[in-house]
Parts: sequence; structure tokens; C-alpha cells
Amino acid sequence: MTNDQILSEIREANLTYLMLAQNLIRQDKAEALFRLGMSEESADLIATLSPAQILKIASGNMLLCRFRMDDEVVWNLLTNHSANKVANDATTKLHASILMAGRFAETL
Repeated sequence: MTNDQILSEIREANLTYLMLAQNLIRQDKAEALFRLGMSEESADLIATLSPAQILKIASGNMLLCRFRMDDEVVWNLLTNHSANKVANDATTKLHASILMAGRFAETL
């Protein structure tokens, strides 16, 4: 992949992310805050962006979204790569969601 292709992919991901975020925020703000892991202030700002503003912000060369799973425990639960594998995949994903929700609440 060339540098131009990478930048194009980043811009496309940014545009998709901003459009999704804006739709989620406008439909159900509380759920969007949880799903997106963002502050209420950021959500309020994104909800009011015009299409032209979204395009301008998305055209940057830095990815706007980031991984919320920044520790080994959550990654192991999501990938089920831990030494003690749990047979019920739904349970491990639920556990990971609970951990991420708790960490999101800590940041508020």
C-alpha cells in the first residue's frame, strides 16, 4: 500500500466514523456516548456539524477514532486468547463490554 493509498483510507475511515457518530448521537445521545466512548461535549459538537464541516475534518491525515481496548485483559477477552479459555464466547464479550464501560465511566 502506498502512502497516498493509506491517506485515502484514513480520510475514508474518518468520514465514515464522523457520519456514524453523528447519526448515533442524533438518535440516542446516551447510547452514543457509551458506544463511541466520547465526552458529552464532543458529542454535542459532532451533532451540530454541517456536511461541509464533516468533510473538512475528515480530510485530515490523522485517524480520528482510536482503540478503546488498551490493556491485555480486555484484548484477551475479546480475542479469547487467554490461557484459560472460556467456552461461552458471549460471556467473554459481555465481560469485555462491562470492563470497557467501567473504564469509560472512570474517564468522565
